Amino acid sequence: MLSVRSGAATGLMMQVALFAVLALTVGLAFSGWVFGLACGVALNVAVAHGLTRGNAGGLLGPADLVTLTRATLACGVAALVADAYLAEPAVTTLVALAVVALVLDAVDGWVARRTRTSSRFGTRFDGEVDAFLILVLSVYVAGSVGWWVLVIGAMRYVFALAGWGLPWLRAQLPPRYWRKVVAATQGIVLAFAAADVAPDWLTRGALLVALMLLSESFGRDVWWLWRHRSVHVQEWAEAAGVGTDLPVDLPELAAAGPGTGQRGATSPRRAVVAAATNTLALLLVWFALVAPNQVDHVTAGALLRIPIEGLAVVFLALVLPTWGRRIMAVVVGLVLGLLMVVKILDMGFIEVLDRPFDPVGDLAYLGPAVGLLRDSIGHAAGTIAVVAVAAILLAVLVCMPLAVGRLTKLVTRHHRWSVRAATGLVAIWVPCAALGLQLGQGESIASASAGRLVVGEVRAITTGMADEQAFDAATAVDTSRESADGELLDGLRGKDVLIAFVESYGRVAIEDSPSSPRVQALLDGGTSRLGASGYSARSAFLTSPTFGGLSWLAHGTLQSGLWVDNERRHDQLLSSDRMTLSSAFGDAGWRTVALMPSNREEWPEGERFYQFDKLYDRSDIRYDGPRFGWSSMPDQFALRALQRRELARHHRGPVMAEISLSSSHAPWAPLPRMLPWNRLGDGSVYERIHRQGRSPQDVWPDPDQVEAAYSRSIVYCLQVLISYVERYGDDNLVLILLGDHQPSTIVSGHRGSHDVPITLIARDPTVMDKILGWGWQEGMRPDSAAPVWPMDAFRDRFLSAFTGTSASPSMPTRPAPQRQP
Repeated sequence: MLSVRSGAATGLMMQVALFAVLALTVGLAFSGWVFGLACGVALNVAVAHGLTRGNAGGLLGPADLVTLTRATLACGVAALVADAYLAEPAVTTLVALAVVALVLDAVDGWVARRTRTSSRFGTRFDGEVDAFLILVLSVYVAGSVGWWVLVIGAMRYVFALAGWGLPWLRAQLPPRYWRKVVAATQGIVLAFAAADVAPDWLTRGALLVALMLLSESFGRDVWWLWRHRSVHVQEWAEAAGVGTDLPVDLPELAAAGPGTGQRGATSPRRAVVAAATNTLALLLVWFALVAPNQVDHVTAGALLRIPIEGLAVVFLALVLPTWGRRIMAVVVGLVLGLLMVVKILDMGFIEVLDRPFDPVGDLAYLGPAVGLLRDSIGHAAGTIAVVAVAAILLAVLVCMPLAVGRLTKLVTRHHRWSVRAATGLVAIWVPCAALGLQLGQGESIASASAGRLVVGEVRAITTGMADEQAFDAATAVDTSRESADGELLDGLRGKDVLIAFVESYGRVAIEDSPSSPRVQALLDGGTSRLGASGYSARSAFLTSPTFGGLSWLAHGTLQSGLWVDNERRHDQLLSSDRMTLSSAFGDAGWRTVALMPSNREEWPEGERFYQFDKLYDRSDIRYDGPRFGWSSMPDQFALRALQRRELARHHRGPVMAEISLSSSHAPWAPLPRMLPWNRLGDGSVYERIHRQGRSPQDVWPDPDQVEAAYSRSIVYCLQVLISYVERYGDDNLVLILLGDHQPSTIVSGHRGSHDVPITLIARDPTVMDKILGWGWQEGMRPDSAAPVWPMDAFRDRFLSAFTGTSASPSMPTRPAPQRQP
């Protein structure tokens, strides 16, 4: 055994030696040395303090030395994590140190049992090393997976901080083997995630399961401490003669006998609390089993069904031994908690995107959803709403295992009554299932919805894995690229080609909505106005791969000629070398640009995959006016910026531009107004318009007002495009305007089409002649008889129509149009 001084000196020597080895092998930067040594000093000071005040006699035992070695390795991991945020991480070494530390975690327990040298200090020391290793690993993994992983590492320290304000949290917890298993699971899963050797969905799933297990473990401990909070620690300590220093062992104090302030187990108040808790547990589990995953399906009939899955749990609780029942309660509780979270997410996705939540591909959408919520109801209110939802979801994951465990205890305590009740419900369930008896339309009394939903989620994961392989195969086959020759897009030589996506411009804008006549009149008037200026227009519909949002999926589909209907496919597409419309124009000699005025983040894929020569985002356009809802600036201001920066330049070649118009993005309030092009200035002119506009809080409580605001936003965007063509267009302008997707269900309704209008506008009749075979209708407004193409068919048909038609030896350079902005 080692004394206090010897133990601290040994720990520091081990720490310095490890850092020296790391510096000589994988390299350790200054940040790693500083952070690692700081952790090492803090560790050894804490060890010395614990030895002098603990019950270990001031000596480090054999098991403590193993734990000290683990702590040294954890500090080495911390040093490598600190370096990873400034330089290329030494992943292999980091994972290797973590794995050795995890293996030694089992060794020190074995040594303590063999040498019988276990002490309260040793147990606490071992637990704190576990917590520190989990923290540093979660910091590293969070950099690639997401900030939510930090919850795993921070939970122990949040618990400790809470104890400063709630003294009952600082009491000594009873030993529990499950707590050690959960801690080891966190380290193993985090090391697995840090190694980055598995598919992203599997890594995220494992981390989510680990988080749920940790939440359940802490929730159980907090619940135990809460139940014993009525014990006055200082009074019990004095009465029992065990001292007044915290933490105090509550079980030890409770055994001290009567007169310590403990309430009687049979008091009326305690009986009422127990009955209320049992009832709440039953309702929570029942709701998780039978609740639908759609808001409009949550009815009394849906909640009064008999869940066969719940009856199966009851029978298992009756036949399993105590240890098996406890394991079953945790597993079933976690599954039900996760199932409830999926149902809640399904409700949100169905309400907005008209489809259920995809457990593999949709996690990436949570960030944009939070941004949209803040833009819709305000940053402060949005943040509060997000925190509230996160708290509810975490509470569900923590409380569900506790509820199942409480019910299984209740079932075994009242064995005979439970057998009779479960048997009777089965006798009712079987004929109801056979006869299809219902309480309401589509609500069968015999429910198996929870099981079906679990099977459906598992199938969705396996289907997603198969879909990845199929999409990779489709990406590799590109007939348009293989057939392209030197005459690529020669039918558009010398033309400026603008592809303008109008946010949320769906079929519902011109059909089947109260405000459709207003949009129809604008399109018909725009056709006449542009016709007077010599322009022709032809229109049809495209079926978008997305609905209610996720515009980038539509952009990728149109550009690549592949059906990109989820985030998995989008990520796969961006990592491929698939030819896009923009890269085809670039290869044929056009300057390619993207106008994304509301984009607030770096977008390296714009240059790497889409191969745009220039990307104009919010930071590239000087705008000193207010935001309008989600949109950073009005579409008219953004188009004028593109005109000035690109299309009005002298002695330039033709330009191909993809334009994302965002003034029609939800929440559709407040809205800008059309202004004379020469009065836009620096954008400050919009301040008065913004003050006069309506806020989302005024519009969104009434669906009719939302629909009217949506229609006004579409009218504004179309007015801007029509006016732009009139003012700046010439014989060499080709404009393709289309929607990216239908608006959300509050406007489009449920189970609506995915169709969006598309219009091609040009003054040169040879351009329009090349698409006569498409069968598109004349004018800017397609009617119900217009052709409907899948959006992924557009790229190949467009390239085919304008390639190999009239060879031109060179790309002409032409002066800028006479009309200046």
